[in-house]
Amino acid sequence: MASSVMPTSRRGDGPQLPAAVSTVGLRKSYGDKTVLDGIDLRIPAGSVFALLGPNGAGKTTAVKILSTLVSADPGTGGIHIGGHDLAADPQAVRRAIGVTGQFSAVDGLITGEENMLLMADLHHLSKREGRRVAAELLERFDLVEAAKKPASTYSGGMKRRLDIAMTLVGDPRIIFLDEPTTGLDPRSRHNMWGIIRELVSGGVTVFLTTQYLDEADELADRIAVLHDGKIAAEGTAEELKRLVPGGHVRLRFADPAAYQSAASALREVARDDESLSLQIPSDGSQRELRSLLDWLDAVGIEADEFTVHTPDLDDVFFALTGSTEPKESVR
Repeated sequence: MASSVMPTSRRGDGPQLPAAVSTVGLRKSYGDKTVLDGIDLRIPAGSVFALLGPNGAGKTTAVKILSTLVSADPGTGGIHIGGHDLAADPQAVRRAIGVTGQFSAVDGLITGEENMLLMADLHHLSKREGRRVAAELLERFDLVEAAKKPASTYSGGMKRRLDIAMTLVGDPRIIFLDEPTTGLDPRSRHNMWGIIRELVSGGVTVFLTTQYLDEADELADRIAVLHDGKIAAEGTAEELKRLVPGGHVRLRFADPAAYQSAASALREVARDDESLSLQIPSDGSQRELRSLLDWLDAVGIEADEFTVHTPDLDDVFFALTGSTEPKESVR
């Protein structure tokens, strides 16, 4: 199933933002297995981009390539991160990015504060500057009380917060989050969502892979679905939901006479005589809904309830990939 979705933004129709991440024809194979087969991406600065795909789709491979951990194959047209050519200047790319994987980089044998100071040393900060940055980030991520305790005593949510805090020591403008909430309880997941929103409000670009479709729906400005090494579709969550059938408008009536009148006037409608409701196929677009409302007004039909039902990302994922389990690739 191919996408015909045109680029739009949840943040309005203003001038196009500069790209924080762009790839042209990104390719990667392992032996005779093609993992990424010519991927084109353009991610505006200061946005959240979510990459979805079934098990083995290559999402983690894409993150590893974009974060300089793995080389792309020859034939890749070009990769630019934060304005830097990855092939020509990988060190500049490393300075511009932060990476948090699905498995925590936190050292459980030392305290949270010591983890932060170790990261500051790796970024060549002075002792004074390192302590200042560590203190600010520990406070920002609500880890001050636990700062002197071994990280092994932290809950899963605390370890993830510490992991991201460590990533921010170098003040990256682009952050790759590879399944940042896997294994967290619902409260910790929602806390992490708040952290991600705060980062983006500060101008950081977030490249997110996730196995939770509701997470992509909640956070991402744009979503791409990776399948068989290619981008099967890309767009906003709303645009992707309109790619699959099943959307409809439901009209419910309190007056049986009004219900019968509407059922007679409307074509291609599914009736529910018990609940006095009619179901009309619709893609949920503003134009189609306005047309339907104008028509109802013109013929003098007034429903007591008017609800719009659109497919969710689970429906989209299944339609595009044939999979109901968007689990992360081992690569």
